[in-house]
Amino acid sequence: MVYSLWFVVNFEQTKAMATIQRFEDLEIWKKSRSLSNNINPLTFIEPIASDFRIKDQMRGSVGSIMDNIAEGFERGSRLEFINSLSIAKGETGELKSQLYRCLDNKYISQKVFDELYNLANELTMMITSFISYLNKSKIKGPKFKNRDQNA
Repeated sequence: MVYSLWFVVNFEQTKAMATIQRFEDLEIWKKSRSLSNNINPLTFIEPIASDFRIKDQMRGSVGSIMDNIAEGFERGSRLEFINSLSIAKGETGELKSQLYRCLDNKYISQKVFDELYNLANELTMMITSFISYLNKSKIKGPKFKNRDQNA
């Protein structure tokens, strides 16, 4: 899927023009991967490792964030991408709630909570900004590239 788009490079409103051809090039996917790489190892450490429900929920949520961003991008439609990003944003919220449960149950320290929550919250803001951009965009997506020629 190829999108020519403006995307927020950082939270100081710096913008750069880019042509994104692979979901791996999306900053939101990279951030979700980083979040996953921070959450997954935590689920192998006690006491989270023994709490099968929270462990599985955290792994599922963080994996779903990455996967929905990738799937939405690959569908080739702006509207389908927005829908998948909305799901990814919801999964990020779910993960933040799970982090609160871990903190409340004394599974993680306040420091670990703060680091992971801030990473998840940055991702939420990035997804929100990207959805906002796509909602304003006229780009339909590569799925529709040759359809308008016959109209």
